[in-house]
Amino acid sequence: MTAQDLPARSSAEDFSARRLLEGLSRVYRWVLVVDAQRRVLWASEAFSEVVAPGEEVLGRDASRFIPLLPHPDQIFKLNTKLKQRPPHVGLTLGMRTSDGVDTPVEVHLVRIDTDESAPHLLAIARPSEQGASVDLAPAHSIVDEVSEAVVLVDPQGFVTFANRAALELFDLPRNSIEGSAAALLFGSEATSIGLTVDSLIGRQSGACELSLLRPDGSHCELLVRASSLEPGMPGTMLCLRDLSASDREQRALLKVNEELEYCVNALAHDLRSPLVALLGFSRLLRQDYAELLDASGLHFLDRIEQAGVTMESLIHDLLELSRIESPAPNPSRVDCRSVLVQLAAEFKPRLEDAGIRLVFPDAPPPIRCDRTRLYQVVSNLIGNAVEHMGEVVEPRIEVEVLEREAADEIVISDNGQGIGAESHQAIFEVFHRLGRRPVGAHGAGIGLAIVRKIAESHGGRVWVESESGKGAAFHVLFPR
Repeated sequence: MTAQDLPARSSAEDFSARRLLEGLSRVYRWVLVVDAQRRVLWASEAFSEVVAPGEEVLGRDASRFIPLLPHPDQIFKLNTKLKQRPPHVGLTLGMRTSDGVDTPVEVHLVRIDTDESAPHLLAIARPSEQGASVDLAPAHSIVDEVSEAVVLVDPQGFVTFANRAALELFDLPRNSIEGSAAALLFGSEATSIGLTVDSLIGRQSGACELSLLRPDGSHCELLVRASSLEPGMPGTMLCLRDLSASDREQRALLKVNEELEYCVNALAHDLRSPLVALLGFSRLLRQDYAELLDASGLHFLDRIEQAGVTMESLIHDLLELSRIESPAPNPSRVDCRSVLVQLAAEFKPRLEDAGIRLVFPDAPPPIRCDRTRLYQVVSNLIGNAVEHMGEVVEPRIEVEVLEREAADEIVISDNGQGIGAESHQAIFEVFHRLGRRPVGAHGAGIGLAIVRKIAESHGGRVWVESESGKGAAFHVLFPR
């Protein structure tokens, strides 16, 4: 029976795809795969040429080439017994060359569990005296300060440096990572090894997701991105991002938002009860005792009622701000005209009192937005324009609805007092106001913050174009 006829040969086909083995041989010179009986299932050409040039090594006992090569089960026991070790084991053994001389080699071993009952063993070797093939020390001090986990790999596929963030991520000491075969960093599964090899040889474009098994048994999902080092520094840089940490941060953020929304609702409820009493009693005071109050008393009563109405508006706006979901749930195409007609009727008394003309299109195109949120956007922007119109001749507010290439745009412009460039960003912050609050002013400084949050929840944005004394134009973009 020849080596090709041995069952080990068919096992080799089951063990891994040729793509993985071919990739390993492109990164590492000496690669060996053996079965549970330590028979050679596969060997790289470079390994075969050193130990048995011109001979077939498949099916032969691997201990003829590496006399002290462990059994796959011994690797499992070694990993179980030793703490703070990576999923692979690095040993210094002798490799017997074709002339019968034992050459010291550094062998990195990992047990591969297959669908068969018996495991296989993957061995990657290099001369024990061989260190890093290229000096990457100049990059170490820079990389060590980076907050992202980074591992540097030499052209031969061995780790030369891991920064502090990487050591924390792997939960391993430096000597357990540096000098090891990079292909075995992320575990013993053929998929993980294959993706890592593909990244090292440039066959994997972009980032890939891998699962890391830490020494304490916990799993960590990673996003791994490989890139070449600077010219003159051959090798590969692996940048690792902990996806599970991102998930934890996202869940923590959601929890904080839920708690914040609960607090806002509870606070609003607690404030509304005394506010209702305040406004109710002030109105009774005006109704029953107005004739007993002098001008100062009536003025003070007006101020009490105005403060109560302002507080009522503030509570309403805070609740609305906390309720805006991001992203917006299933927005649909909305008829803008119906919203504009409704708002024109509601603003009519304020517009007539201020002598402001409101202009909007007869047949505006529909916009992809939640109708209630669209109403809030336009209402807040019209209200803001009325509030800050100032003393101008023929005051005017115009609403435009424009169809862009990939988005719909609402523009609400006025010919009022305008906004200085230094305030273009700040006005969208909560409670920000331009100048002192006018007596009898509506709103509480949250309206533009609501507009921004609604736009962003729909994947859009809001900005203002304005100069002091030259009016203002607010643009709100809603992607289709």
